[in-house]
Amino acid sequence: MFLYALTAIISVLMGGYTFSSVGASGQPVEYAINNMMTGEKIRWIFDNAILQNWLAFGNGVLGVILISVLGVGVAEESGMLAALIKKAGSHINERFLPLLLVFLGIMSSVASDAGYLILIPLAGLLYAGTGKNPLIGMAAAFAGVSAGFSANLIPATPIDAIVGNNAMVFAESQGVPFTTAAGEPLNASTMNYFFIAASVFLLCTVGAWVTQRFVAPKLEKQSYIIPEDMDLNDFTVKPEEHKALKMAGLGLIISALAIAGLAMGPLAAYTNDAGRTVNPFVNNMILVIALFFIITGVFYGVSIGKFKSVTCVVNAMVKQMNTMGYILVLTFFCYAFLALLGQSGLGTYVTYLGANFLQALGLDAVPVLLLIGFIIVTAIINLLVGGLTSKWMLLGPIFIPMLYQVNPAMTPDLVSAAFRVADSSTNIITPMMTYAGVILAFMRKYKPEMTIGDQISIMLPYSVAFLTIWTTFLVIFFMFNIPMGF
Repeated sequence: MFLYALTAIISVLMGGYTFSSVGASGQPVEYAINNMMTGEKIRWIFDNAILQNWLAFGNGVLGVILISVLGVGVAEESGMLAALIKKAGSHINERFLPLLLVFLGIMSSVASDAGYLILIPLAGLLYAGTGKNPLIGMAAAFAGVSAGFSANLIPATPIDAIVGNNAMVFAESQGVPFTTAAGEPLNASTMNYFFIAASVFLLCTVGAWVTQRFVAPKLEKQSYIIPEDMDLNDFTVKPEEHKALKMAGLGLIISALAIAGLAMGPLAAYTNDAGRTVNPFVNNMILVIALFFIITGVFYGVSIGKFKSVTCVVNAMVKQMNTMGYILVLTFFCYAFLALLGQSGLGTYVTYLGANFLQALGLDAVPVLLLIGFIIVTAIINLLVGGLTSKWMLLGPIFIPMLYQVNPAMTPDLVSAAFRVADSSTNIITPMMTYAGVILAFMRKYKPEMTIGDQISIMLPYSVAFLTIWTTFLVIFFMFNIPMGF
């Protein structure tokens, strides 16, 4: 809201100012700053505020984001995700618990609240049941859930939709080709998939190593308590949950067959009248993933007795959608700001100034330094500004076109991947993170005197290791021209 007002004021002060920059074709393009406080522009603001600048912004990206949580809501509310976590934890050797917890934490990002609110308390319970300090398990799970937030083996997650679709909007609004460095068109929801899928294995290894090398030795020397009302058998999978998981397995088979039928049938790739290959299956990956979670979640929920009617399934979706209220408010003002930034011409001007500054530093000849510098800046900002979406809405419209103009090797998929690395790695060491206080409350059950400073000191080794090694991993992808996704 502040940026909206500031942009409006600056547009008045700079209205009529013109400048020239290199366009997408390589030829000079003349730009002008528009005064957004004239009668005509004020009418434009009001006429477009709701439909064009919010609901239809970026070809309806808000709808894509919201629909992706419906399927996850069914799977989460049915209890299937919690049962899977408990099932996995009961069949693993103690030595591999850190590896498992980091992995489950990373994978839980498909249902953000499940990781924070289910996995982390269960991780503490799991370690308590083995006679070890519960904070060790909670730290490993927290590292996976939050520091590994952007990685996943599942394509087209809600995070992919938020980052990818908005990256496409940021690029196309300022004439940046939404393509790879080789000129291949990008798919917004899967353009980082190869990188984030490979990152799962990297981060699991790094997280387990940090747990065993730094965190566990430190916490094993500290005292902790087991609350009197805590049942250490809570992490045991009950017989009815075993039965329900088998039914979910049947749902898995049915959903897999349905998805395969769609991929080979009505959603199969085809060549359109213009001679271009269209892949409806990939383009509709969000809906396909939602369908998968709905089917498996319903099978589990019906078996366990959680879903007794269609109304129960709808209520599960509603409950998950209720958590999206913040996103609705945030996107209304962010998309309004972005629309004003584009309509006024100030977004293009900021990009123009930033690109000239970086070129003056000579960084256009060293794209690796550009990449690392962007990661470091974003990681620092993340300590002060919580929330992936809000930061991406602020940084994406500036850095995607800016870095591309400095060096065309800085394509939208690479910049998006760099943002995801930086945004995730420092989540666990900032009190600004949404769930920081919640995690502290969980940890204080076992160590009542624990402070937010103690929590940060426990998580700091994970943050440093993830940021350093993950950045190096991205640089390797870039230097060896490894595809980021499909």
